[in-house]
Amino acid sequence: MSSSRGRHFKSDEAGGNSAMELNDRRRLQEEEDDDPFLKFIDYARSVLAFEDEEDFDPNVKGTETYTPGWSWIASRVLRTCIAYSSSVTPAILLSELSQAWSEQHRIGAPKKIPECINQLKKKNRRKKLPKTVTIDSIYEKNFLSLSSVLEAVIVEEFILPGTNIHMLTLGDFWSSNTIDLYLHCRFYDLVGGILKKGRQIFLTGCYLRAASGGSGHPRLLPTEYLIILLDEEEDDDVILLGAQFCSDSFSSVSLDAVNKGTAYSLYARIESIGPIEIHEKTNGLQMIQISLLDNDGFKLKFLLWGEQVILANLLSVGSLLALDRPYIATVNENGIGTSDELCLEYGSATQLYLVPCIQHEEQVCVLTQNISQASRTLGTSYPTQDPRVSQVSLPCDSHGTIDFGNYPFRSFVVDLQDKMTGISLYGIIIDIVNERNTTEAVFSMRIEDNTGQISAKLHFVKSWSLGRVGVGHTVYISGLTCTIKKNNLEALWIENHVGASFVNLSCLPALLTSSCLHKISRLSDLTSNSHGTKVCRVRLDQVSHCHVSTKFLHANCGHFVEETPRRIECCFCRCECMSELVRTFDLKITLADDTAKIFAWCTGQTAAELLQISPDEFCELPEEEQVMYPSSLENESFVVAIVNCRWQTSKSGDNVYSVNDPLSWEITRALKCE
Repeated sequence: MSSSRGRHFKSDEAGGNSAMELNDRRRLQEEEDDDPFLKFIDYARSVLAFEDEEDFDPNVKGTETYTPGWSWIASRVLRTCIAYSSSVTPAILLSELSQAWSEQHRIGAPKKIPECINQLKKKNRRKKLPKTVTIDSIYEKNFLSLSSVLEAVIVEEFILPGTNIHMLTLGDFWSSNTIDLYLHCRFYDLVGGILKKGRQIFLTGCYLRAASGGSGHPRLLPTEYLIILLDEEEDDDVILLGAQFCSDSFSSVSLDAVNKGTAYSLYARIESIGPIEIHEKTNGLQMIQISLLDNDGFKLKFLLWGEQVILANLLSVGSLLALDRPYIATVNENGIGTSDELCLEYGSATQLYLVPCIQHEEQVCVLTQNISQASRTLGTSYPTQDPRVSQVSLPCDSHGTIDFGNYPFRSFVVDLQDKMTGISLYGIIIDIVNERNTTEAVFSMRIEDNTGQISAKLHFVKSWSLGRVGVGHTVYISGLTCTIKKNNLEALWIENHVGASFVNLSCLPALLTSSCLHKISRLSDLTSNSHGTKVCRVRLDQVSHCHVSTKFLHANCGHFVEETPRRIECCFCRCECMSELVRTFDLKITLADDTAKIFAWCTGQTAAELLQISPDEFCELPEEEQVMYPSSLENESFVVAIVNCRWQTSKSGDNVYSVNDPLSWEITRALKCE
């Protein structure tokens, strides 16, 4: 598989693209080359790569594995910007990145790692689970969230003196420390047998008992959510699987036998892990459906309810799951349907064993950018880049789908092909509409970068939850999957899937206050062909001609509503939103600097910032004061973010803004200059 940006771009040129399209691409390329956000990501990657040189292992093929990927850095930069919404500096961003990278790819260890862990580490070929934390990071932060995963090795098992409480001392592949776990009583029968020194376990749902009074050490309190790992290359594990789990199959499960006290031990491959669902028939209880396939080709659902859903963090598609004494119910019994089909649940007597999926990889050739090593000095200009051919290994499943979640370079639209997952894109929205032919919350969006456009389907758990997003906005979206549908390549994004995120940079609060994320443009630089988000220093001009009115918008998406005699409907989501209305401004105003003037529009918090009054306060003013109010703002100075919102008309024919005369320029953020 080739994802060569250069090769694809040349083939497009040879395919007869129009001169206008090529000029648009060149303009986009020039504007992206000048994008401060993209420049900072490249700079941060070069700094982290420079710091990793001391940890480089010459016995490992390739160096790209030991430098952070483009999407890894982009996601964490944006996450930090959201956390520090007032402003961020290069020092803050680099500090956060360095700490996160150090925790995730810790190589050194000042203390002696137990030999049993060293032996297992040499043969480990599985992929690290998404929510895995290290024991070292628990000590450093003195914190552990309930959803965190520990991929641990039993270093020692013992009983607390004078009690019958079993303890496990745990280590992991990445830490120099060990930590003690109070073992849950449901696992006591396994101690000394399957639970012994050198056994690997996955656990989640742990509470941390911090050391008290400056003495002792942190310990993990008991958790029911523990899975024991088995190795098909170990004789003892093969005997266990053969003796305990190979006599029963899904087709042999009988509800009548279960009612008479028969217990089953089942062995199957994990085919899919569904998202968290809210089950209305059980008072809003959370539920996850896991699809299992046994050796005879029969399928059953394994259901996790309530707090049990965190168990899904320990599972991965393709792994083999052994279930000893699962609770067996019918779909009708647990309220998820009307069928008499059987399903499995995690009961009070259930024990889970896992044979993790072996990590397969595929070589991907890329023509990419060689990021030269940069000085650590923050004042140094960003590094120069030269193209070079490189090759990286990416994880691949049994269906040939390649995971680009850790792809070291930025992915472009032209790179996208069938059977790609974990993709991240940075681009501009040129169209977005609600799909009306479905009962689900699905939106169709087209995103463009300097290599092309692609259509993406956004699937939401309930309804739109990303705030205001519009045509012309610059966005970062991760967790995309590409498939061929009706001979067209389509990207799919599911809100609650692991790795799925969506950030609108045009509306990001930290954008205007963080100099490393923007550069100041002149209004004369803005043309009808301008792409992306421009930041300008302006003053309010010709305020006597500005238009100020108040309307209601849908709080979830930030778009105006339409009122009819029977209902109030969001013009974007196309849903009834009586309980989610917020009064806002519809503002059209002239911005000016020393080079030019433009007429632009805005709404929401941006309009309130420019007018320096809330919509409710404005409505309380007498009518004559409302008319005169804008004149008090003449020549007030602001820094604003501006986007070109008239690239393309929505294919559905809808007016996505509900503005009778939509203008070319939208002000997405504004900040008053002191």
